[in-house]
Amino acid sequence: MGREHVDHADVVRFAEERVNLGRDDAEELRAQANRLRDRLEKYLEENPHFELRKMLLSGSLAKGTALKTISDIDVACYVSSESAPQKIAELIDYLAKRLEKAFPNFKPEQITRKTYSVGVKFVSTGNEVDVVPILYSGDPEWRGDLISQDTGDRLMTSVPMHLEFIRKRKKANDQDYAQVVRLVKHWCELRKREDSDFRFKSFMVELILAHLADRGMNLADYPEALASFFNHIVVDQFKTTIAFSDFYDPRTCKATTDQIRIWDPVNCENNVAKLYTAQNKATVVAASLDAGDAIDSALRAVTKGDTIRYWQKVFGSTFTA
Repeated sequence: MGREHVDHADVVRFAEERVNLGRDDAEELRAQANRLRDRLEKYLEENPHFELRKMLLSGSLAKGTALKTISDIDVACYVSSESAPQKIAELIDYLAKRLEKAFPNFKPEQITRKTYSVGVKFVSTGNEVDVVPILYSGDPEWRGDLISQDTGDRLMTSVPMHLEFIRKRKKANDQDYAQVVRLVKHWCELRKREDSDFRFKSFMVELILAHLADRGMNLADYPEALASFFNHIVVDQFKTTIAFSDFYDPRTCKATTDQIRIWDPVNCENNVAKLYTAQNKATVVAASLDAGDAIDSALRAVTKGDTIRYWQKVFGSTFTA
């Protein structure tokens, strides 16, 4: 049947060739972010009362879930909240001016103000680091307040704690957790290109998979893991509230009537899917139904041509075996 034509190893090969950010490319991007961090740390040694306290690599590159299509390097910059402005536009300008002061060798055009971050471009490679401010008051676990891109509200977060949460799932599932995340994120990218109304944040994908993995879902067989992921969404319809006990008691999460309830693993007051509407939910469920049906058909297909055609409905025309 279909497993004779496309199996786990074929999905692995496709991921390595078409989905995953290459190891050398990832190391180069991390090195650029680390150089920025090292420059700030040197400046802090000479100016210990400077308002920028720390830079930490964040986002998919830090988690090991980056796709080949990655464009920006995400870096969190912890800013002393005592002196920093609280409104996002003022905070971004404040951060940009401090970065210009900390990195005087940068040309003015290398530092650009964006809506929720400051872009720092490396002239040698053309790569850009997206520096996101976090208001910081000295917490030893590096908890601080992020300004939400969705609502403008202040949201408690911690980059080290988020990374610890992901590392725990990666350790429990070898390389499979990160790889299945990347495969689903790749599927999401394709859906977004086809439908501008499709919304499914990467962080939600990570947390749903963490929830399923914590409850024993096998991630080691990628066709089966993908089928199980999509089947869960179709059957559950996002009725299950997802929360984690790593850093708080899930029973303390507030009750809400939000369409989807997926609580940030370091902040039980932050539903990361708060703004998703009933239509957003329905769109994700419908797309998951299509993907799950395609994988099921691929696993039962008689010919190799049919098998590949069904997999291409999930992963696009570049999928081959």
